[in-house]
Amino acid sequence: MPKLDLDAIPRTNATGYPAPFDAEVQGRWYRRLAPVAGLTQMGASHVLLEPGAYSSQRHWHRLEDELLVMLEGEAVLIEDEGETVVRPGDVLAWAAGVENGHRLHNRSSKPCVFVAISAGDKDRDSGEYPDIDMVFDPDGYAHKDGTRYPTSRIP
Repeated sequence: MPKLDLDAIPRTNATGYPAPFDAEVQGRWYRRLAPVAGLTQMGASHVLLEPGAYSSQRHWHRLEDELLVMLEGEAVLIEDEGETVVRPGDVLAWAAGVENGHRLHNRSSKPCVFVAISAGDKDRDSGEYPDIDMVFDPDGYAHKDGTRYPTSRIP
């Protein structure tokens, strides 16, 4: 099945983020592409960000590479080094283990759409959120002191 019917794939804005960190991603709607296509060695999502929404909290992964291709609209990439406007055709990439927290913020008045791809050891992955009191591991989310949040990561 090489061609996927996006309209047939359920769209959700679910997040495992604990409050109050979940609020900024409520306008992030995604479709998980990899499971529908039978892909087991990578993750892929088709994402729509409403105006004002974040793609995630600013984060980085120890064991997963990430790649993003902007398809429609524009957003601002926020990283340790600063901010960059991302437009259709732009490709972003983050290597596993590089401690460069990143996220997109749709500051425009229109939705933006992108495809996000990840590859690596998701079952053992962990990482950090440099701007907030949160880290993640395969079991879910924790404060930086190790105290667990009462939520779990979305698979």
